[in-house]
Amino acid sequence: MTEPYAMRDPTAETEPAMRQPVVPPTNLDGLTIGLLSIGKERSVEFLDSVEDRLAAQGLKVLRFAKPTHTKPAPRGVIQDLVERCDIVVEGLAD
Repeated sequence: MTEPYAMRDPTAETEPAMRQPVVPPTNLDGLTIGLLSIGKERSVEFLDSVEDRLAAQGLKVLRFAKPTHTKPAPRGVIQDLVERCDIVVEGLAD
């Protein structure tokens, strides 16, 4: 028998914390979708394409960016994502 899948939070922590995965919405109507570029090469181009496809469906899209891929997102960027978005897509292209 296999063990159930456990999602882990990749952020630094002193003690591991188990969290329940968030159930995805059945559709995106009326939701705000945040697109986060982590600062890696070509992630902006990838997210441009994602934004075009989402906007063509009439969905609300907001853009965010980390200043560099070498450090965690600043607290202000994370706070904006939490306050303004229902869903976030992170661009990890190279």
